[in-house]
Parts: sequence; C-alpha cells; structure tokens
Amino acid sequence: MTNLPSAAGRRAAASYLRELLQRTGSYRRQWEQHVIRARSGEITQLAVAEVLARYLWSYPRVPGDADVLPHQLKDTVSRALSGRLLSRSALSLFIDAFGFSDAEADRLWRLWEGSGTISVLSGPRAVTARVERDVQSALGPRRHQTLSLHDHVHVGADGLPARARTLQVIEAIADGLDSIPYMYDTKALTLEVGQGCTDLSGDLYQVSDDMFVTFISLARALDVGETTTLEYWTTYQYAPDPHDRQQREYRRAVMGRLENVDIRVEFHPDRLPRAVWFATWDGIEGAIITQEPVTLDRQHSVHRYLRFIEKTVAGFHWSW
Repeated sequence: MTNLPSAAGRRAAASYLRELLQRTGSYRRQWEQHVIRARSGEITQLAVAEVLARYLWSYPRVPGDADVLPHQLKDTVSRALSGRLLSRSALSLFIDAFGFSDAEADRLWRLWEGSGTISVLSGPRAVTARVERDVQSALGPRRHQTLSLHDHVHVGADGLPARARTLQVIEAIADGLDSIPYMYDTKALTLEVGQGCTDLSGDLYQVSDDMFVTFISLARALDVGETTTLEYWTTYQYAPDPHDRQQREYRRAVMGRLENVDIRVEFHPDRLPRAVWFATWDGIEGAIITQEPVTLDRQHSVHRYLRFIEKTVAGFHWSW
C-alpha cells in the first residue's frame, strides 16, 4: 500500500477521527485533562499532541521519540484532523496512543484506504445547505416499500447501545429505484453498508432537531415489483448519562405501515439488565402507551416479531 491515501479517504478518516475525539467519553477525557481552558465543542490540538507525545515517551518508534515535545507534534495533529495530511504513520500513532477499539481502528483504516461503504454521521456539522423541516419533503415521493425488517442490537459491557445490524427486504414501487433513505438520530456515529448496497451519498439532510437523513445506494437499480435484500450496520457513541432514557431503550419508528418487523436486543453477559419491557410509545417524544415485561433468553437477548405495525413507535426499554 502507499503511504498516503486518496484525498477522499484522507478526509473521511479525518472526519471519523475528529468524531471519536469530540464525543464525550474516554478518548475525549484523555486530551481534556491537558487543557487549561477548554472551548465547548472544539478539540484542543496541543492537548491532543500531549497525548501523542506521552505515548511516544513510553513507546518510542524511532530515535528521538522519547524526547519529543508536544508542541513539536502540533502541526502533525493539525494536518491529521483537518484531513490535509494524514499519513499511515500518523494514523497508526493516533490509534495506539488513544487506544481505539479494534472495530474503530478497522473503520479508520478502511476509510483511510478509500472505502465507500462507510459513512461518518457527524450530525449538524455535516448538514448541507439544504435544511428540511418536513420529513416527507426531505425524502421526496415514496419509491419503495419494506417487505421485512430485522434489527439486531448489541448493548455493550458499559451498558450502552453499541451497534445495530439491520436486514431489510425492499420492493420497488417506482421504476429506476437506485437508492433508499436512511434516517438516524444524533447518537449515530457511522453507517456501514453490505449486501445489496454499494455506497452512501455522502450528503446529510436535517429533518428535525435531532433527526437526519442520508441515502444508501443500491447494488442495482430496481424496477416496479423487483425486490432486494439490504444489510447495514449502525454504530453509536453515547456519553454515559443515567438520566438519558435513550441509553436504556431501542425503538423503531414507523410513519406508515410496516410488515414483518423483527427486533432483537442482545446484552453483554457482563452487564445484564434488571428488567426489560416491550413497549409502544405515543410518537418519538411521547409517553409509553403500552408495555409488558419480557425475559432474557439463554443468549442474553430479548426478541419480538411483529406481523405489522402502523404509525407507531415500538421497541424495548430496560432498567439496570
């Protein structure tokens, strides 16, 4: 491989790197401890350079690394986070110094190498000039229907939703269907596509204060009546907050009618919930309408198959 990726790969990897360092959590805390006066929402580059320098003091890679000073790495940090210059060695240093997880490191490398199957969902900072306040106007005329939908959600050992795998069978109701919309909230971090998909549009559109839309390109265009199966993964990054109910639930919102919906939530064996309920809500922001307790199976998961749901929000919530 070359030592430098394409410009697009460099920018994509830099965007994901910024998201990892900006989101509240262990990575942010590593550099924030070296900040005298932090600015809200901004990464302090010298503090990031401090983390890199301290790592090199303990694990030098070349002669002189043990004596490197943080200010000597500030330009490296600036070029990397801006996407102007993110070399293989610089990216490797960030991964090692901050201790990114294997999954996060793998995404960084694939973005760096130019993978079009991963998109960084960076919320309002990435929204284009077109800002839509109405969901239907953002999505345009309906061009497909979902025949079945399977959500498999993993909750990590920290008790926070970590990732969701979705299998979706769609049918075209208009000729030339070549993409479908994907809605997500501000807690989503990356979207990765697999079977039946080729890449992502790259454009993000705001449809409400917390909801955004991007488009998934299909592996082939469909005409009326043709079907295909899509597979994609969403990763999340939550800042631990015992008062945030979103961290203790997974819900599927349906604006119209959706048939054959299968929702499964699997908990890490080191963090099992005290109780779990299957519930329906009165809209995205509304209260719970109905709920019933459910029991974990031997795989530490709960599951519900719904023949159809219409104009509702349904899913699981739990307590620790």
